[in-house]
Amino acid sequence: MGFTKKSVSLVPIKDTVFAIVELAKKGKQENGPDKVWDATIGSLYGEDGKLVAYDTVFHHYDEIDDRVKAAYAASFTGNPDYRRDVWNWITQGSDLALPHSVIATPGGSGAVSTSMRTFLDEGQTVILPDIAWGSYKLMAGMNNMKTVFYQMFDGDHFNLESVKQQIEAVQAVQDRVVVVLNAPCHNPTGYSLSDEEWAKLVALLNESSKKTPVVLINDIAYIDYSYDLAESRKYMNHFNDLSDNVLVSIAFSCSKTLTSYGLRCGAAVVVAKHQEDVRDAEIVMEKMARATWSNIPNAAMVNFSWITTQNRDAFLKEKQDYVDLMKQRSSLFLKEAEECGLDVYPYKEGFFVTLRIEENGRAERVHEAFMEQHIYTVLVNKGIRVAVCSLPLNKVENLAFMMKKIEEETK
Repeated sequence: MGFTKKSVSLVPIKDTVFAIVELAKKGKQENGPDKVWDATIGSLYGEDGKLVAYDTVFHHYDEIDDRVKAAYAASFTGNPDYRRDVWNWITQGSDLALPHSVIATPGGSGAVSTSMRTFLDEGQTVILPDIAWGSYKLMAGMNNMKTVFYQMFDGDHFNLESVKQQIEAVQAVQDRVVVVLNAPCHNPTGYSLSDEEWAKLVALLNESSKKTPVVLINDIAYIDYSYDLAESRKYMNHFNDLSDNVLVSIAFSCSKTLTSYGLRCGAAVVVAKHQEDVRDAEIVMEKMARATWSNIPNAAMVNFSWITTQNRDAFLKEKQDYVDLMKQRSSLFLKEAEECGLDVYPYKEGFFVTLRIEENGRAERVHEAFMEQHIYTVLVNKGIRVAVCSLPLNKVENLAFMMKKIEEETK
Protein backbone atom coordinates (compact mmCIF):
# COMPACT_ATOMS: atom_id res chain seq x y z
CA MET A 1 0.00 0.00 0.00
CA GLY A 2 2.57 2.57 1.09
CA PHE A 3 1.95 5.18 3.80
CA THR A 4 5.00 7.42 3.38
CA LYS A 5 5.12 10.38 1.03
CA LYS A 6 6.14 9.43 -2.48
CA SER A 7 8.72 12.18 -3.01
CA VAL A 8 11.28 10.51 -0.72
CA SER A 9 13.28 7.40 -1.59
CA LEU A 10 12.77 4.45 0.75
CA VAL A 11 16.36 3.29 0.33
CA PRO A 12 17.74 3.25 3.91
CA ILE A 13 20.21 5.98 4.83
CA LYS A 14 23.85 4.94 4.54
CA ASP A 15 25.99 7.43 6.39
CA THR A 16 29.50 6.64 5.17
CA VAL A 17 31.15 8.38 8.12
CA PHE A 18 29.39 6.62 10.97
CA ALA A 19 29.50 3.25 9.18
CA ILE A 20 33.29 3.45 8.93
CA VAL A 21 33.51 4.72 12.52
CA GLU A 22 31.89 1.46 13.63
CA LEU A 23 34.32 -0.56 11.54
CA ALA A 24 37.22 1.34 13.11
CA LYS A 25 35.89 0.59 16.60
CA LYS A 26 35.65 -3.08 15.74
CA GLY A 27 39.18 -2.99 14.35
CA LYS A 28 40.50 -1.55 17.62
CA GLN A 29 38.73 -4.23 19.63
CA GLU A 30 40.14 -7.02 17.46
CA ASN A 31 43.67 -5.71 16.88
CA GLY A 32 44.29 -3.23 19.68
CA PRO A 33 44.25 0.58 19.29
CA ASP A 34 47.98 0.79 18.61
CA LYS A 35 47.60 -1.15 15.36
CA VAL A 36 44.66 0.88 14.02
CA TRP A 37 44.68 4.30 12.32
CA ASP A 38 41.26 5.88 12.90
CA ALA A 39 40.99 8.94 10.66
CA THR A 40 37.22 8.89 10.32
CA ILE A 41 34.93 11.19 12.27
CA GLY A 42 35.16 14.97 12.09
CA SER A 43 35.52 15.66 15.80
CA LEU A 44 38.57 16.97 17.62
CA TYR A 45 40.58 14.38 19.52
CA GLY A 46 43.54 14.96 21.80
CA GLU A 47 46.93 13.30 21.79
CA ASP A 48 45.52 10.81 24.32
CA GLY A 49 43.10 9.52 21.68
CA LYS A 50 40.07 10.86 23.55
CA LEU A 51 37.38 13.28 22.37
CA VAL A 52 38.21 16.86 23.35
CA ALA A 53 35.66 18.69 25.47
CA TYR A 54 36.94 22.17 26.32
CA ASP A 55 37.17 22.91 30.05
CA THR A 56 36.28 26.54 29.32
CA VAL A 57 33.01 25.35 27.75
CA PHE A 58 31.78 22.54 29.94
CA HIS A 59 32.84 23.60 33.42
CA HIS A 60 30.61 26.63 33.09
CA TYR A 61 27.84 24.63 31.46
CA ASP A 62 27.79 22.38 34.53
CA GLU A 63 27.31 25.47 36.71
CA ILE A 64 24.27 26.78 34.82
CA ASP A 65 21.15 26.59 36.96
CA ASP A 66 19.03 23.52 36.23
CA ARG A 67 15.99 25.72 35.66
CA VAL A 68 17.85 27.59 32.93
CA LYS A 69 18.64 24.25 31.31
CA ALA A 70 15.01 23.22 31.63
CA ALA A 71 13.54 26.46 30.30
CA TYR A 72 12.38 27.24 26.79
CA ALA A 73 14.37 29.77 24.83
CA ALA A 74 13.09 33.34 24.75
CA SER A 75 12.06 33.05 21.10
CA PHE A 76 11.88 30.61 18.21
CA THR A 77 14.63 32.71 16.61
CA GLY A 78 16.83 32.35 19.71
CA ASN A 79 17.67 34.37 22.80
CA PRO A 80 18.34 38.06 22.03
CA ASP A 81 21.80 38.05 23.66
CA TYR A 82 22.74 34.86 21.82
CA ARG A 83 21.72 36.36 18.48
CA ARG A 84 23.77 39.49 19.21
CA ASP A 85 26.79 37.50 20.39
CA VAL A 86 26.73 35.16 17.39
CA TRP A 87 26.84 38.17 15.07
CA ASN A 88 29.73 39.71 17.00
CA TRP A 89 31.57 36.40 17.06
CA ILE A 90 31.31 35.47 13.40
CA THR A 91 32.12 38.99 12.15
CA GLN A 92 35.04 39.69 14.50
CA GLY A 93 37.96 41.23 12.65
CA SER A 94 35.80 42.12 9.63
CA ASP A 95 34.02 45.33 8.65
CA LEU A 96 30.80 43.65 7.52
CA ALA A 97 28.11 46.26 8.00
CA LEU A 98 24.98 45.18 6.12
CA PRO A 99 21.45 44.61 7.41
CA HIS A 100 21.33 41.18 9.02
CA SER A 101 19.45 38.77 11.22
CA VAL A 102 20.57 35.79 13.30
CA ILE A 103 18.22 32.79 13.60
CA ALA A 104 19.14 30.10 16.13
CA THR A 105 19.24 26.57 14.67
CA PRO A 106 20.07 23.07 15.91
CA GLY A 107 23.71 23.10 14.85
CA GLY A 108 25.18 24.09 11.52
CA SER A 109 23.14 21.30 9.91
CA GLY A 110 19.95 23.08 10.92
CA ALA A 111 21.28 26.33 9.48
CA VAL A 112 22.11 24.82 6.07
CA SER A 113 18.87 22.84 5.83
CA THR A 114 16.74 25.80 6.92
CA SER A 115 18.46 28.02 4.37
CA MET A 116 17.77 25.60 1.53
CA ARG A 117 14.10 25.40 2.49
CA THR A 118 13.78 29.16 2.93
CA PHE A 119 15.09 30.13 -0.46
CA LEU A 120 14.00 27.25 -2.73
CA ASP A 121 10.66 25.62 -3.42
CA GLU A 122 10.18 21.90 -3.86
CA GLY A 123 11.28 20.75 -7.28
CA GLN A 124 13.84 23.53 -7.66
CA THR A 125 17.59 22.98 -7.92
CA VAL A 126 20.39 23.77 -5.46
CA ILE A 127 24.00 24.09 -6.68
CA LEU A 128 26.50 22.10 -4.59
CA PRO A 129 30.27 21.51 -4.77
CA ASP A 130 31.22 18.18 -6.36
CA ILE A 131 33.51 17.41 -3.40
CA ALA A 132 31.45 18.06 -0.29
CA TRP A 133 29.83 16.89 2.90
CA GLY A 134 27.34 14.26 1.77
CA SER A 135 24.49 15.58 3.91
CA TYR A 136 24.00 18.59 1.60
CA LYS A 137 22.61 16.28 -1.06
CA LEU A 138 20.48 14.41 1.49
CA MET A 139 19.02 17.69 2.78
CA ALA A 140 18.06 18.68 -0.74
CA GLY A 141 16.53 15.28 -1.46
CA MET A 142 14.48 15.20 1.72
CA ASN A 143 13.00 18.55 0.73
CA ASN A 144 12.23 17.30 -2.79
CA MET A 145 14.88 19.50 -4.39
CA LYS A 146 17.17 18.65 -7.26
CA THR A 147 20.95 19.03 -7.18
CA VAL A 148 23.64 19.99 -9.67
CA PHE A 149 27.35 20.21 -8.91
CA TYR A 150 30.12 22.64 -9.70
CA GLN A 151 33.68 21.38 -9.83
CA MET A 152 35.41 22.52 -6.66
CA PHE A 153 38.87 22.79 -8.19
CA ASP A 154 40.59 23.86 -11.35
CA GLY A 155 44.03 22.41 -10.66
CA ASP A 156 44.90 23.76 -7.20
CA HIS A 157 42.52 26.72 -7.29
CA PHE A 158 38.81 27.31 -6.74
CA ASN A 159 36.91 26.67 -9.97
CA LEU A 160 34.99 29.89 -10.43
CA GLU A 161 34.24 29.12 -14.07
CA SER A 162 32.39 25.95 -13.10
CA VAL A 163 30.29 27.91 -10.58
CA LYS A 164 29.41 30.36 -13.33
CA GLN A 165 28.40 27.60 -15.73
CA GLN A 166 26.10 25.96 -13.21
CA ILE A 167 24.50 29.26 -12.25
CA GLU A 168 23.73 29.96 -15.90
CA ALA A 169 22.32 26.45 -16.39
CA VAL A 170 20.02 26.80 -13.37
CA GLN A 171 18.92 30.30 -14.36
CA ALA A 172 17.73 28.85 -17.67
CA VAL A 173 15.09 26.77 -15.87
CA GLN A 174 14.16 28.55 -12.61
CA ASP A 175 13.60 32.01 -11.16
CA ARG A 176 16.35 32.07 -8.53
CA VAL A 177 19.71 30.50 -7.70
CA VAL A 178 21.09 29.01 -4.48
CA VAL A 179 24.78 28.08 -4.29
CA VAL A 180 26.38 26.27 -1.35
CA LEU A 181 30.02 26.89 -0.43
CA ASN A 182 31.74 25.43 2.65
CA ALA A 183 34.67 27.78 3.37
CA PRO A 184 36.97 28.57 5.08
CA CYS A 185 38.34 25.14 6.10
CA HIS A 186 36.38 23.19 3.51
CA ASN A 187 35.09 19.76 4.44
CA PRO A 188 36.61 17.48 3.19
CA THR A 189 39.70 19.09 1.57
CA GLY A 190 40.74 21.80 4.03
CA TYR A 191 40.71 24.42 1.27
CA SER A 192 40.12 28.11 2.01
CA LEU A 193 39.50 30.61 -0.76
CA SER A 194 42.01 33.42 -1.11
CA ASP A 195 40.88 37.03 -0.73
CA GLU A 196 41.14 37.42 -4.50
CA GLU A 197 38.96 34.36 -5.07
CA TRP A 198 36.32 35.72 -2.69
CA ALA A 199 36.34 39.07 -4.50
CA LYS A 200 35.85 37.33 -7.84
CA LEU A 201 33.09 35.10 -6.44
CA VAL A 202 31.12 38.08 -5.10
CA ALA A 203 31.57 39.84 -8.46
CA LEU A 204 30.23 36.74 -10.22
CA LEU A 205 27.20 36.55 -7.91
CA ASN A 206 26.50 40.24 -8.50
CA GLU A 207 26.72 39.84 -12.27
CA SER A 208 24.52 36.73 -12.18
CA SER A 209 21.94 38.53 -10.06
CA LYS A 210 21.12 40.83 -12.97
CA LYS A 211 19.09 37.91 -14.32
CA THR A 212 17.62 36.31 -11.16
CA PRO A 213 17.96 36.63 -7.39
CA VAL A 214 21.05 34.77 -6.12
CA VAL A 215 21.62 33.27 -2.66
CA LEU A 216 24.96 32.05 -1.32
CA ILE A 217 24.81 29.61 1.60
CA ASN A 218 28.23 30.04 3.22
CA ASP A 219 28.81 27.09 5.58
CA ILE A 220 31.44 28.21 8.12
CA ALA A 221 31.26 25.18 10.43
CA TYR A 222 35.05 24.91 10.76
CA ILE A 223 36.00 28.60 10.61
CA ASP A 224 37.30 28.73 14.17
CA TYR A 225 40.02 26.25 13.23
CA SER A 226 41.49 28.61 10.67
CA TYR A 227 45.19 28.95 11.36
CA ASP A 228 44.94 32.74 11.59
CA LEU A 229 41.84 33.68 13.60
CA ALA A 230 42.44 37.41 13.17
CA GLU A 231 42.33 37.07 9.37
CA SER A 232 39.70 34.34 9.10
CA ARG A 233 36.66 36.63 8.74
CA LYS A 234 38.15 39.38 6.60
CA TYR A 235 36.73 37.80 3.44
CA MET A 236 33.30 38.87 4.74
CA ASN A 237 34.25 42.46 3.89
CA HIS A 238 33.49 41.53 0.29
CA PHE A 239 29.87 40.96 1.29
CA ASN A 240 29.60 44.74 1.72
CA ASP A 241 29.79 44.86 -2.08
CA LEU A 242 26.75 42.61 -2.61
CA SER A 243 24.28 43.89 -5.18
CA ASP A 244 20.62 44.50 -4.38
CA ASN A 245 19.69 41.08 -5.74
CA VAL A 246 22.19 38.91 -3.79
CA LEU A 247 21.68 37.51 -0.29
CA VAL A 248 24.10 35.49 1.87
CA SER A 249 23.05 33.00 4.54
CA ILE A 250 26.00 32.15 6.79
CA ALA A 251 25.66 28.77 8.52
CA PHE A 252 27.43 28.80 11.89
CA SER A 253 28.06 25.77 14.12
CA CYS A 254 28.77 25.76 17.86
CA SER A 255 29.47 22.03 17.51
CA LYS A 256 32.96 22.56 16.13
CA THR A 257 33.74 25.93 17.71
CA LEU A 258 32.89 24.80 21.26
CA THR A 259 33.51 21.01 20.89
CA SER A 260 29.82 20.65 21.81
CA TYR A 261 28.64 18.36 19.02
CA GLY A 262 25.73 16.91 20.99
CA LEU A 263 24.27 20.18 22.31
CA ARG A 264 22.91 21.08 18.83
CA CYS A 265 23.42 24.80 18.80
CA GLY A 266 24.09 26.95 15.75
CA ALA A 267 22.68 29.79 13.69
CA ALA A 268 21.71 30.94 10.22
CA VAL A 269 22.96 34.51 9.74
CA VAL A 270 21.17 36.28 6.90
CA VAL A 271 22.93 39.25 5.27
CA ALA A 272 21.63 41.42 2.43
CA LYS A 273 21.68 44.96 1.08
CA HIS A 274 18.14 45.75 2.15
CA GLN A 275 16.49 45.24 5.54
CA GLU A 276 13.20 44.15 3.97
CA ASP A 277 14.91 41.20 2.26
CA VAL A 278 16.52 40.17 5.54
CA ARG A 279 13.17 40.48 7.32
CA ASP A 280 11.41 38.30 4.73
CA ALA A 281 13.97 35.53 5.27
CA GLU A 282 13.73 35.94 9.05
CA ILE A 283 9.94 35.50 8.99
CA VAL A 284 10.18 32.30 6.95
CA MET A 285 12.96 30.89 9.13
CA GLU A 286 11.09 31.68 12.35
CA LYS A 287 7.99 29.88 11.06
CA MET A 288 10.13 26.97 9.94
CA ALA A 289 11.74 26.75 13.37
CA ARG A 290 8.36 26.72 15.07
CA ALA A 291 7.07 24.06 12.70
CA THR A 292 10.16 21.83 12.95
CA TRP A 293 12.08 21.99 16.26
CA SER A 294 10.30 24.86 18.08
CA ASN A 295 13.42 26.23 19.78
CA ILE A 296 16.99 25.14 20.43
CA PRO A 297 18.53 24.36 23.86
CA ASN A 298 18.33 27.42 26.09
CA ALA A 299 21.41 26.59 28.19
CA ALA A 300 23.54 26.04 25.09
CA MET A 301 22.80 29.61 23.99
CA VAL A 302 23.40 30.98 27.49
CA ASN A 303 26.72 29.15 27.62
CA PHE A 304 27.85 30.44 24.21
CA SER A 305 27.15 34.03 25.24
CA TRP A 306 29.09 33.69 28.50
CA ILE A 307 32.05 31.97 26.83
CA THR A 308 32.42 34.50 23.99
CA THR A 309 32.04 37.56 26.22
CA GLN A 310 32.96 37.03 29.88
CA ASN A 311 35.33 34.08 29.36
CA ARG A 312 36.56 34.93 25.90
CA ASP A 313 40.32 35.12 26.56
CA ALA A 314 40.49 31.83 28.46
CA PHE A 315 38.43 30.09 25.78
CA LEU A 316 40.55 31.44 22.93
CA LYS A 317 43.71 30.33 24.71
CA GLU A 318 42.43 26.79 25.23
CA LYS A 319 41.16 26.55 21.66
CA GLN A 320 44.40 27.92 20.23
CA ASP A 321 46.36 25.07 21.81
CA TYR A 322 44.32 22.66 19.68
CA VAL A 323 44.50 24.82 16.57
CA ASP A 324 48.30 24.69 16.95
CA LEU A 325 48.10 20.92 17.39
CA MET A 326 45.98 20.62 14.24
CA LYS A 327 48.57 22.63 12.37
CA GLN A 328 51.31 20.29 13.57
CA ARG A 329 49.36 17.24 12.46
CA SER A 330 48.39 18.57 9.06
CA SER A 331 51.87 19.96 8.37
CA LEU A 332 53.48 16.61 9.17
CA PHE A 333 51.03 14.70 6.96
CA LEU A 334 51.45 17.14 4.05
CA LYS A 335 55.24 17.16 4.36
CA GLU A 336 55.40 13.38 4.16
CA ALA A 337 52.77 13.28 1.39
CA GLU A 338 54.95 15.57 -0.68
CA GLU A 339 58.04 13.48 0.07
CA CYS A 340 56.42 10.25 -1.12
CA GLY A 341 54.31 11.68 -3.92
CA LEU A 342 50.89 11.06 -2.34
CA ASP A 343 48.50 13.31 -4.25
CA VAL A 344 46.20 15.47 -2.11
CA TYR A 345 43.80 18.31 -2.88
CA PRO A 346 45.06 21.80 -2.01
CA TYR A 347 44.91 22.10 1.77
CA LYS A 348 45.09 25.37 3.68
CA GLU A 349 43.64 24.69 7.15
CA GLY A 350 41.03 22.74 9.05
CA PHE A 351 40.05 19.25 10.17
CA PHE A 352 40.63 17.24 7.00
CA VAL A 353 43.05 16.45 4.19
CA THR A 354 41.70 14.60 1.15
CA LEU A 355 43.64 12.31 -1.17
CA ARG A 356 43.02 13.19 -4.81
CA ILE A 357 41.74 10.08 -6.64
CA GLU A 358 39.39 11.40 -9.30
CA GLU A 359 38.25 8.01 -10.59
CA ASN A 360 35.71 6.89 -8.00
CA GLY A 361 36.04 3.18 -8.75
CA ARG A 362 39.75 3.32 -8.03
CA ALA A 363 39.13 5.41 -4.89
CA GLU A 364 36.80 2.67 -3.62
CA ARG A 365 39.44 -0.01 -4.19
CA VAL A 366 42.13 2.02 -2.43
CA HIS A 367 39.75 2.75 0.43
CA GLU A 368 39.08 -0.97 0.88
CA ALA A 369 42.81 -1.69 0.72
CA PHE A 370 43.43 0.87 3.46
CA MET A 371 40.93 -0.87 5.73
CA GLU A 372 42.60 -4.22 5.13
CA GLN A 373 45.70 -2.61 6.66
CA HIS A 374 43.65 -1.15 9.56
CA ILE A 375 43.69 2.41 8.17
CA TYR A 376 40.16 3.80 8.44
CA THR A 377 39.25 6.85 6.37
CA VAL A 378 36.12 8.20 4.67
CA LEU A 379 35.36 7.77 0.98
CA VAL A 380 34.17 10.97 -0.70
CA ASN A 381 33.51 11.90 -4.30
CA LYS A 382 36.84 11.96 -6.18
CA GLY A 383 38.91 11.09 -3.15
CA ILE A 384 39.47 9.76 0.34
CA ARG A 385 39.14 11.99 3.40
CA VAL A 386 41.72 11.79 6.19
CA ALA A 387 40.55 13.33 9.48
CA VAL A 388 43.80 14.69 10.92
CA CYS A 389 41.62 16.21 13.66
CA SER A 390 41.28 12.76 15.23
CA LEU A 391 44.80 11.38 14.74
CA PRO A 392 47.53 11.87 17.38
CA LEU A 393 50.90 12.93 16.01
CA ASN A 394 52.46 9.50 16.46
CA LYS A 395 49.73 8.07 14.20
CA VAL A 396 50.16 10.83 11.61
CA GLU A 397 53.88 10.06 11.35
CA ASN A 398 54.58 7.72 8.40
CA LEU A 399 50.87 7.48 7.52
CA ALA A 400 51.32 9.16 4.13
CA PHE A 401 54.10 6.72 3.25
CA MET A 402 51.90 3.78 4.23
CA MET A 403 49.03 5.13 2.16
CA LYS A 404 51.23 5.73 -0.87
CA LYS A 405 52.57 2.18 -0.72
CA ILE A 406 49.06 0.71 -0.45
CA GLU A 407 47.77 2.92 -3.26
CA GLU A 408 50.59 1.82 -5.58
CA GLU A 409 49.89 -1.82 -4.81
CA THR A 410 46.15 -1.46 -5.49
CA LYS A 411 45.07 -2.23 -9.04
